[in-house]
Amino acid sequence: MRKILSLLLAGLLFTGCTASKPENTPAPSGNHGCDAFEECAEETSADTGAAAEFKTMYEALNGTENKNGKVNRTIALPEDHPFVYVTPEEVVKKIENKETFWLYVGDPKCPWCRSVLETAAEKAKEYGVKEIVSVNIWDADGNEILRDKYELRDGNPVKTGEGTEAYRKLLTAFDSVLDDYQLEAEEGQKIPVGEKRIYAPNFVRVVNGEAVRLITGISGNQKDSRGELTEEILADEKAAFDAFFKE
Repeated sequence: MRKILSLLLAGLLFTGCTASKPENTPAPSGNHGCDAFEECAEETSADTGAAAEFKTMYEALNGTENKNGKVNRTIALPEDHPFVYVTPEEVVKKIENKETFWLYVGDPKCPWCRSVLETAAEKAKEYGVKEIVSVNIWDADGNEILRDKYELRDGNPVKTGEGTEAYRKLLTAFDSVLDDYQLEAEEGQKIPVGEKRIYAPNFVRVVNGEAVRLITGISGNQKDSRGELTEEILADEKAAFDAFFKE
């Protein structure tokens, strides 16, 4: 087991970049969080199957740099953190079974996710939340493994990748808490796609199979995904998760 973990960590630490990016990742419009891999992740992500260990996957990237010198935020999750990896299909099954649960959608390489995860873990423990099921949206090469993929062509949104059946079901189940999906043109114009969107990070509360709350946990005062988490930003995060976890 130690040998396997060592090899896994080594692979994570020396994963190469897949796209060059601006020096800073600005806050997404409306603070939705990460959408396209190219905008938010910047490098390949850890491959996370059902047996993957959440804490190891996130902390293995602490302080590592991509080829542009951008540093992944260092985070430390407690040993008793609540996050447990599951498949999207398992989430759909829980919804169909009318279960009540907490869900986190994110990715180890998502800088916005890394900005809020410690606060989420802290507040979950404070409110006695023992488990938050978690799914990733990208594979190790930065490909969408869950959602539809769109791009603008001549000012019109074009679907370039089909989401999974599980994603279609999640969009339907979470319709009441999701925002309409819009792409941003170069001149800042918002172009509606015609469907809703699950971003990263998205934290969802599901009660008896119904989505009742969704937050990103991102402070409106945070403009740079890798910027300092000031006292004001952290206070905003804590207030958001207080409201989210409070029954």
